[in-house]
This record gives sequence, C-alpha cells and structure tokens, in this order.
Amino acid sequence: MYNTMKNFIHTLGIDVGSNFIKLAIMDYSDNPDILFKQTEKIRKRDPSLLAEEMVQGALERNGLKYEDIAYLASTGEGDMVKRKRGHFYGMTTHARGAHFFYPDVKTVVDMGALYVRAIRVSEDARVQEYKMTGQCASGSGQFVENISRYLGLSIEEVGEVSLKADKPEVSSGICAVLAETDVINMVSRGITTPNIIKGIHLSIAGRIIKLLSSLKAESPIVLTGGMALNAGMLQAIEEQLAETGKKFIIKAHPDSGYAGAIGAALWGGFRHLKIKEKEAMAI
Repeated sequence: MYNTMKNFIHTLGIDVGSNFIKLAIMDYSDNPDILFKQTEKIRKRDPSLLAEEMVQGALERNGLKYEDIAYLASTGEGDMVKRKRGHFYGMTTHARGAHFFYPDVKTVVDMGALYVRAIRVSEDARVQEYKMTGQCASGSGQFVENISRYLGLSIEEVGEVSLKADKPEVSSGICAVLAETDVINMVSRGITTPNIIKGIHLSIAGRIIKLLSSLKAESPIVLTGGMALNAGMLQAIEEQLAETGKKFIIKAHPDSGYAGAIGAALWGGFRHLKIKEKEAMAI
C-alpha cells in the first residue's frame, strides 16, 4: 500500500544479477512501503546500459527526477550502476529485504543464480554468520534454468511441473557438469520430465538443509531470490525437512525475488539519514 505519511523520502535499490536486474523504489520512513518494482531479464544486453534505462524509466513512470531520490543504492553486480550513491553486499541487502517482509526472521536463504547462501541475521537485520554453496555446485538457479531449457521448459513452468512427479530420481552429481550429464542419461532412460525436475529440487533442497544445519539456523527461515517462489522447490524442502525430522519454519513472500533491491533501498535510506545526522551535528 502506498505510504500516506508526509515524513518520508524516496530511495531506490537496484540488484544486478547474472540473469536478471531487479529494481525497487521505496517510500522510506518509520513504516516503509514499496512504491514501484520492476524486473528485466538481461539476455544479451549490456547490464550497465540496461540498469541505467531501468532507473530512468522507473523515475519517469513515477513522476520523479533523479534529484528526488535521496539515495540510489546498488547490490549484486551493481558496481556497474551509474549515478549510484553507494553499494551494499548481497547478503546485507537480502537480510534487510527478508526482515522487511517478516520482522521476526532469524535466518535467510538467498537462492541465487550462482549459489545458495544461508544467512543468520540479528533482530535489526544485520548479518551475523553465513554458509554458502560453491559456484560449481548443481544447487543454483542457473543450473535449474539450464536444465529446464534442455527439457523444453521455461523457468516459470518448472515449479508446477515438479508437483506432478510420482517417482522422482535424484541426480548423483554435486558438480553442475556431472549433474547435467546425469539428466541427459535420465532422459535417454525414459525418466519423465516431472520426475527429473522433482529430483533436482530434492537434491537442491538437501543441500539447503545441510547449509542450515551447518549454520545452526533458527526459525523462522525466509527464502529470497529467484527460486524462492518455485512451488516445486518449496515442496521439496518441506519433504526433506520431514524426512530429516527437522522442525524449521519456512516462509516465502510474494516479493521475495525483490529482496536484494528492496534491502538496498532500505539500507540506502538508513545511510542517508545517518549522513544527514552527521552533517547537522557538524554545523
């Protein structure tokens, strides 16, 4: 809902990933609201130019000028974003974005394109400790997208297809290359697409639970990133939890994919006010 309070400032966060760029404009106040959000797939475009186009387009659509933004903050690969005032690490922004969705969050699982990160957060949304998979692991959003493309599915279809599985076959490969070879062999053996996809989800879910156990995670656990709203992934995590007997409470928000951009905008607002406080004290 749009913030009707007069005492707010506009902040903008932009999260540049390997496949997508996500942007959020926030009305930053004691009770911040999302004013605008947008996602663009990079495809073969120049990420720097696309980010600039998204920023300019978002401002124009909301009747704003660059000068109206108190703080433009980037995250992810956001070092290439022009006109930004500051850059925040991805773990920092995902922690803050998850806290915006669920203030009682204790642990965040950032399900990104290149790796999965389990992050323990404080009550004020600061990163305390984290564990992550390696970039070569077959437990990433990029791996799921590559396999879905091979199987003739769009990434948006994967979750629902997974739910149709009746006898999932889990890939044995930890390395993405070996796991992809496993999938090719499954296809040649006639394993159905739903069972292949569900097996991949179960494999990734197992690695997520291992990360959470290694981190000694506490609930509630909030999922963020591109895979957070994948229904098949959520089902796989719940099934793996039941199998291991762990009692984690897992949450995902409809805007979980925007956690990085939202968190960047919120930390940008926080930093802006701190700068203003220092300037006022110096007078």
